[in-house]
Amino acid sequence: MESGPAVFAGVVFALFGGGLLVWTGVRVRRREPVAHGVGQTTSATLAVVGGAVALGLAAYCLTRL
Repeated sequence: MESGPAVFAGVVFALFGGGLLVWTGVRVRRREPVAHGVGQTTSATLAVVGGAVALGLAAYCLTRL
């Protein structure tokens, strides 16, 4: 019964992290701002770190089945 919530959380983290990384990559490639009012390098770095953390949490959740 406990594997259901772990799978759900893992999939949600994976979708969010992957989507954030793809979105950030597209914005950086087009030289558009990732976040308004923040430097391009800083905002892109923080977004990539956030995406990587989300993917790490997804891996953690999915390996705990």
